[in-house]
Amino acid sequence: MAKIKVKDDLDLYRIADSGQCFRWEELPVLGDEPAKYRIPAFGKCLIVSQPSKDCIETDCTEEEFGDLWYDYLDLGTSYKKIRTLVDKDEDPFMADAAASCVGLRILRQDPWETLISFIISQNRNIPAIKRSIELLCERAGKRCKDSEGNAYYSFPGPEDILSLSDEKLSECRLGYRDVYLRNAARTVTDGDLDLDAVSEKLADEAISELMKIKGVGLKVASCVTLFGLHKLDAFPVDVWIKRVLENEYPNGYPKEKYSPYNGVYQQYMFEYYRKKDGERK
Repeated sequence: MAKIKVKDDLDLYRIADSGQCFRWEELPVLGDEPAKYRIPAFGKCLIVSQPSKDCIETDCTEEEFGDLWYDYLDLGTSYKKIRTLVDKDEDPFMADAAASCVGLRILRQDPWETLISFIISQNRNIPAIKRSIELLCERAGKRCKDSEGNAYYSFPGPEDILSLSDEKLSECRLGYRDVYLRNAARTVTDGDLDLDAVSEKLADEAISELMKIKGVGLKVASCVTLFGLHKLDAFPVDVWIKRVLENEYPNGYPKEKYSPYNGVYQQYMFEYYRKKDGERK
């Protein structure tokens, strides 16, 4: 197990709870041990905990961490700097939102996995999303073992999804979304969608390309662009953000001012309002 020093904002719990990733699994720990997560991504698996704000412990070597997980956690970007770009006198709400979300980062996730995950996410709560994704992985992914000998499943590729029978796909509890999954998989395998090429485009252009896929609307395309293509200026709008914009920015949200980090600030606002709502209850 390697101990990795962290020089910037990082809070594993905030990331796990942020709604941007659906396969982080919190593992059982003893007593007052820090929370431990199992993270399958890119055909690999990381087990990680955070004993202090400036240190994480992993089940991989420092070299393995540097090869994949450093970028996955986006540790090359200074979120501390992004937070300090907000002027508290000019925008006290955003300053408070950013200060309340220290440690939240935008992961560099696999674009294909993110696309399928957010198609599945439409009009569903997070437990239901996670359950369907795991069922899909169990039926179409590869069975693997983590460093502790426990089984997990890799995320299936487009060909794996297309190989599933209608019966097997329906077992994933996708409802009407199963048609959208097949269509997305076929769009990739037929070469009509090149996610690598889309990732080279600007945020608005990437969103437009993704919306050409049947079943992908503006919100899903924006989420995939932010969380899968890592375009930090993408700005998904859901019921929470609509509420923020109505209550906090009645004269208009200053998108140009906060570019190219609107997606990061969106996450701060989203988490801040969710927390406030929970406190009111």
